[in-house]
Amino acid sequence: MRTRSLAFSKVLIIIQRLFVVIALACTAPAFAGRPCEENSYDPKKVMQALEFAHKTQIRLDESQANVAIIARVGQDLSKYNLRYSHLGLIERLPDGTWSVMHELNQCGTANSELFREGLGNFFMDDMFAFETLVVIPNTELQQKIQQVMADGRAKNLHAARYNMLSYAYSTMYQNSNQWALEVLAAAQANDVRIENRTQAQAWLKSASYKPDTIYIPSLTRLGARMFRANVAFDDHPFDRRMAGQIDTVTVESIVRFMMSRDNKAEKFVLKQ
Repeated sequence: MRTRSLAFSKVLIIIQRLFVVIALACTAPAFAGRPCEENSYDPKKVMQALEFAHKTQIRLDESQANVAIIARVGQDLSKYNLRYSHLGLIERLPDGTWSVMHELNQCGTANSELFREGLGNFFMDDMFAFETLVVIPNTELQQKIQQVMADGRAKNLHAARYNMLSYAYSTMYQNSNQWALEVLAAAQANDVRIENRTQAQAWLKSASYKPDTIYIPSLTRLGARMFRANVAFDDHPFDRRMAGQIDTVTVESIVRFMMSRDNKAEKFVLKQ
């Protein structure tokens, strides 16, 4: 019994070390979130964020828009052939200021919340690059988006169970870009009033929305799932998941979808 116990202990140590290696070597892309720790702000970065927010506000004011889609570069996602990590819906308030409504993952947990905040805060969350992509829908669609944001449906379409790589056509989890896409679906649907996520996803399928496919090998999936509360893969179709093909809602896929449906939409990129 003693010999077996020692051998078993050695096996456990080896397994534990293997898991640590996996955790350090295999990281899934971090699309959007709020850190757990209170970091001291770098004054230089704060100034950069505020200056960039002012530059963006001027451009939005010049557009005469009341609602737009706005994205930021919070992480380096170049190995996934992606540039923008996170987007929100930005609205001009009666006093002329701009307010961003978006979903954020709290503190690396499996939960998210909806936030409304100014442009300065939007560009202060660990930016990888001070660059923004803005899509301004046609005037009629802007009004419809505002209506969905005002009548409670935008909040109803939020799901607290967060997964940064959630499957585009499942209601088990939601990532921040997926929430925005489902709000945009509610605004665009003319044949049905969308009140919930199931209806939103059904409409997106009928409208031929295509998510982006990110390749994540099994070792990376194992490390991410075991060591990150905000990453899961069990909502993805089994065969796609086993092939490492993760179909998720990205900024780029939303922009492609919106631009293909709205020939009056305006798109521009601003950099620091």
